[in-house]
Amino acid sequence: MSLGYFNYPMPANEPVLGYAPGSAERAALKKAIADAKKKQMEIPMYIGGRAVKTGKKVEIRPPHELSHTLGFFHRGEDKHINQAIDAALKAKSGWEAMPWEDRAAIFLKAADLIAQKYRAELNAATMLCQSKNPYQAEIDSACELIDFLRFNVHFLSEIYRQQPNDAPGVKNRTEWRPLEGFVLALTPFNFTAIAGNLPTSAALCGNVVVWKPADSQVYSAQVVMKILKEAGLPDGVINLIYVSGQKLGKIVFAHPDFAGIHFTGSSAVFNTIWKTIGENISRYKSYPRIVGETGGKDFVMIHKSANVDEAVTALARGAFEYQGQKCSAASRAYIPSNLAEKIKAKLVATVKTFKMGPVDDFSNFVNAVIDEKSFDKISTYLKNAAKDRKASILVGGNCDKSAGYFVEPTVIEAKDPKYVTMCEEIFGPVLTIYVYDADKFEQTLDLVNATSPYALTGSILGQDRAAIALATEKLRFAAGNFYINDKPTGAVVGQQPFGGARASGTNDKAGSALNLYRWLSARSIKETLNPPVDYTYPFLSEE
Repeated sequence: MSLGYFNYPMPANEPVLGYAPGSAERAALKKAIADAKKKQMEIPMYIGGRAVKTGKKVEIRPPHELSHTLGFFHRGEDKHINQAIDAALKAKSGWEAMPWEDRAAIFLKAADLIAQKYRAELNAATMLCQSKNPYQAEIDSACELIDFLRFNVHFLSEIYRQQPNDAPGVKNRTEWRPLEGFVLALTPFNFTAIAGNLPTSAALCGNVVVWKPADSQVYSAQVVMKILKEAGLPDGVINLIYVSGQKLGKIVFAHPDFAGIHFTGSSAVFNTIWKTIGENISRYKSYPRIVGETGGKDFVMIHKSANVDEAVTALARGAFEYQGQKCSAASRAYIPSNLAEKIKAKLVATVKTFKMGPVDDFSNFVNAVIDEKSFDKISTYLKNAAKDRKASILVGGNCDKSAGYFVEPTVIEAKDPKYVTMCEEIFGPVLTIYVYDADKFEQTLDLVNATSPYALTGSILGQDRAAIALATEKLRFAAGNFYINDKPTGAVVGQQPFGGARASGTNDKAGSALNLYRWLSARSIKETLNPPVDYTYPFLSEE
């Protein structure tokens, strides 16, 4: 029973630690990495609060150190998918009936556990299994996940406060119910924060969840699950399973209690999911909520008035941090002819200073791409570009998977603005640039808008405010997150809600109240305090 209205004010964003030499956080992280590498984890699924081991063990190896085994996870089967759904539905009535302030306390405690007790362990897991450097792990698995947990509590408290007006003799209220059924969370490899947010945002709203992470993120996903359990999450509210995506879809999307999907991944997979849900629409108790953030072919548009150093930094960071494996990463850039030679020369020189190698060495700016499939895809693009007269490789272009999946940060100059690497999502450390006539800025904006089916992120760099205003207007639908004089990556929870449209997803803006509305189903309740006792109205009376 709630005995008051509880206030959850807007939190501050979690401070980003620097990991400078001699710092306490650097020492703690180094130790956590070393400790993790000394042992081999055996990672079960978590169904209804039980640790489930199947004996079908799958090796986990760091993408940057293939000779090392971090541990194993237990692969699930069809029966485990059904068990996870049953466990979720069994937990549903108790979870949605739990007082709001108690649900909130669980996720706020989880945020504090990450900020303090588990910060080094979760960052180390993300570095090792997803091949991130210390800064990329810190802004992801620590800061962003902490922010998601804290800000979502605030946003949901604000939603709950939204109530309708009353009228004389009438009292109105809105109940913000969870969805009827269970939610499926399908989460990607590239961000531990996204993997943590997709199930927890739905659960915070009173929903129960079946969570399937990418195989290459299981190692850090189980740390998130451990934290949630320690924070007091009841058994069965979130069920973590490692199963085939095809088998999962076949069972989940045919279940009458399927209520929604929270997804981050490829556009192709999302298209298949949407189609399958449509084909099964008659099976469901309610129309499922379909929320997805998918691919991107994110652009940087540089105006002739831009500062060269600012432009080069935006390209270097935007394209090559985390090996370009951010859905927001800069992968195509339009450079004005008046600045082209300076920008190209400085960008090439900058890229040549990058160190690449394993995550244990904190001096490495670039690490490995996630797996062999990704490596092979990227290397094919680079081999084709190397022999194509429509393109030239300015720097990088080499690949080596003998010790880990290492792809050199690469800059391609395309002579054709519709060259394949200007159009197709590569998801690796590859930036393609096109030099345009500096006096044809507006025409080039039209080119930017029409080149890609995606519309996730993009940026404009320049000192001419009229040019910035023009780009902001003409590229209105080309990016869900648009940056002025900055790289197109690095959205912060509560500051730049994240998501795009077109082929980039449903634009439901993780990191804002907009996303939480998708996991709620409103019920309007009217109570008449003095009910009428006669059906007639005044207009019925005789003159």
